[in-house]
Amino acid sequence: MFKILVIGETCDDIFIYGEVSRLNPEAPVPIIRPKYKQTNKGMAENVAKNLESLGVSVDLVCNNETIKKIRYVDDSYNYILLRIDEEEVINKIDLSNLPDGDYNVVVIGDYNKGFLTPEDIQQICKKYNCPIFLDTKKDLGEWVKCVDYIKINNSEYQRNKEIIDTKLISKTIITRGKEGCDFDGKNYPTQRVEVKDVVGAGDTFLAGLVFKYIETNSIEKSIEFANLCSTQVVQKRGVGIVDKFSLHGKK
Repeated sequence: MFKILVIGETCDDIFIYGEVSRLNPEAPVPIIRPKYKQTNKGMAENVAKNLESLGVSVDLVCNNETIKKIRYVDDSYNYILLRIDEEEVINKIDLSNLPDGDYNVVVIGDYNKGFLTPEDIQQICKKYNCPIFLDTKKDLGEWVKCVDYIKINNSEYQRNKEIIDTKLISKTIITRGKEGCDFDGKNYPTQRVEVKDVVGAGDTFLAGLVFKYIETNSIEKSIEFANLCSTQVVQKRGVGIVDKFSLHGKK
């Protein structure tokens, strides 16, 4: 069985679904009557859970502090009315506690909450002799040259366009939602589907990308499979986990 190490911040993604039938007379905002709550693990732990669903063994190194992303959702239209982020101060990773072992891939999910510094990421690259995949919210710099592949979204690309186009284009995968993703000057389109929720879709994309890369050693085939995985989960409410059985025989 393939073995993957995932390092990064984790959070609780909390969805409170309710009924909205009128506006607040005191202010032009909707009044929501909560009906039920759904909680999922998010960020790096969502990457890990998607990898496990695809059938690989995963070790997870993450923060112990609590991060909560609470979304109030109109149950009728699946429309997010409000998001509240509750974050404790996140302690930096203790690199001395990183596990030893032979991993097929190391995945770094850096959501820029304080758990990982650029220097930490460089040290992780030095420690493990395997491909390193990075998803980061930090501004990119020379420090990312140690990783093999970087996964970012389009807004993050626009923020880092100059360095990516001049130095990192051959290792940067740019997700563009319904427009698929770009890699090394080529667009990889995705199937158009009815989108119910995009929360966590980037994590699922990263998990599918890494899983297929271990199988094929082809980043192009991995991107195509990752597109399929993220397309599947955006058709579900909340934070979806990819179902490998429904993907059987695809790409």
